Amino acid sequence: MAIRLRQLEAFRAVSRSGNITRAAEELSVSQPAVSRLLRDFSGEVGFELFQRRGGRLVPTQESRYLLGEVDRLLASVRHIEELTKDLHERKAGHLRIACLPGFATSHLPGVVARFLRNRPGVTVTIEPDRPERILEWIIGEQYHFGITDGFNDHPAVEAETLDIRTVCILPRGHALAEKARITPADLARERMIHTRRDSPFFRALETRFLSAGITLPSLVEVRQFTAACMLVAEGVGVSVVSEIDAREYESRGLLLRPFAPATPHRLTLLHPTHSPVSMITLEFVEAFRESLAPYLC
Repeated sequence: MAIRLRQLEAFRAVSRSGNITRAAEELSVSQPAVSRLLRDFSGEVGFELFQRRGGRLVPTQESRYLLGEVDRLLASVRHIEELTKDLHERKAGHLRIACLPGFATSHLPGVVARFLRNRPGVTVTIEPDRPERILEWIIGEQYHFGITDGFNDHPAVEAETLDIRTVCILPRGHALAEKARITPADLARERMIHTRRDSPFFRALETRFLSAGITLPSLVEVRQFTAACMLVAEGVGVSVVSEIDAREYESRGLLLRPFAPATPHRLTLLHPTHSPVSMITLEFVEAFRESLAPYLC
């Protein structure tokens, strides 16, 4: 059986109108074309489709059973056409993002909100976790896009690394607020809040201190910059963090000063190598990359 979509459309149009002329107008084809489609469809299914009664074409009993399924099928086809159009215009789809916990509560929600504003058919999953788990998810193709740090090359992952400026953050009224920039020497006797000692950023920061002949002082060790920002805002101590996170908490009283020598936070954007990247994912990655532009070194 080689039933064609146009045959089903002709069958439904005539069933509704009872008239080949009106069905031809609805389908924007000629009357002979509609008659030919019905004849071919009848030959495929093996029974008469209509009976003529009082000048109208009335579906046979078999056709009435068939009509409901045809309606559902054509509705599905319309849905597929609309969905395909939305996908082509980047207005539909699902995006799965794995990210560092700090991003899930600071910079990322604003980017997602702006991205979804004109895309009512797009849905998003945001899953925060540690870098090791993010890498596992991307390798396993469980997520379309990952935001992480401390990434080392992996054959199953495409990666783009961006250097984000870092700043020294101080509580309101701190004595160092008078300085135009902060150096390791300025922080030698401060109560430092820093990222975990096994993180790449801590190692880079510690190297800056050691190069100046200073041991990096330690008061509180945290996993994410956002926790450091909150602690500094409470007056617990000072810290050196990504400017992205610092700006999110500036309204809570944080003072931001450039830190020298420059010690960027290396942020890496990931996606699976062996999985095709959807247009929605590509467009979101571009939007996210643009959102980082003001903070790049």
